[in-house]
Amino acid sequence: MTLEALFRLILPVFALIGVGVALRRCHWIEGAAETSLLKLVVYVCMPCLVFDTVVGNPTLRDPGNLLFPPLAGFLTTAAGFGVAYLVGRRIRLESQSAVRTFALSAGIGNYSYLPLPIVGALWGEHAQGVVLVHNLGVDTALWSVGLVVLTGASPHGGWKRLVTPMLVTLLVSVGINLSGLGPHVPAFLTGMAHSLGVCAVPLGLLMTGVNLADYLDEPMKLLHRNVAIGACAVRLGIMPVLMLCLARWLPCSDDLKRVLVVQAAMPTAVFPIILSKYFGGQPLTAVQVVLSTTAVGLITCPFWIRAGLVWVGVP
Repeated sequence: MTLEALFRLILPVFALIGVGVALRRCHWIEGAAETSLLKLVVYVCMPCLVFDTVVGNPTLRDPGNLLFPPLAGFLTTAAGFGVAYLVGRRIRLESQSAVRTFALSAGIGNYSYLPLPIVGALWGEHAQGVVLVHNLGVDTALWSVGLVVLTGASPHGGWKRLVTPMLVTLLVSVGINLSGLGPHVPAFLTGMAHSLGVCAVPLGLLMTGVNLADYLDEPMKLLHRNVAIGACAVRLGIMPVLMLCLARWLPCSDDLKRVLVVQAAMPTAVFPIILSKYFGGQPLTAVQVVLSTTAVGLITCPFWIRAGLVWVGVP
């Protein structure tokens, strides 16, 4: 696939985030509506996407696609937190809280709403199932290592948050898929899951823009030179190289290699903004990281995917 084709593929994904920003600025989504839509995405649409993507997926009957993806997701995310923390200590931030928030934000890439449509467009919905299994490891790292990085506290409290509708649906779906019971699932249930699942990513991208829009009232505060340079160096420089090395030399399937290539190209996830609010971090630092890596990532993402696929050696 050419760089031009990759850019055409990625541009609509970022454009949906822009639409979300516009909807919030027009006051069409705010207050109770924002909360309700977020719950709809997290508790209904995303679990339905998991069920629709996993059940009947022959790719996920390969044990290698069930064991290695979560391990890779955990290791790359934990490594990202470590690299970002080391960089954060060197870029002269105003407080230790800002350093910790920088480490959490720059250390984790967007592992769901951006890579899912890209992987689906390139290799089909079967490959999306590998993304969802990979994300189990990312979530585990986020709620254990990530919380320690952000708060300095024990990770024990975070483990309870791993039990989510997404995790339960994933485990049930994998069980149905491995047992061969997929054809016996009632058609109305699979149809409903498919209809709701296809809404998950577009709605998630819209809500990403809605969340970011709150911080655009004072645009001068959104640009912090040291934060922007450090975040782009970690998320769009160091971590892609490390993840592509893992994809090339890890003894895993081509499906996982493709997922790792796409994940390596991703800008920062938006969720650390919410976590930094809830756990006493510096939300403005998280926003600065997200906006800078997203803006630069729009340009670098196609290049990393193209170069990564060639270097790793997967079609």
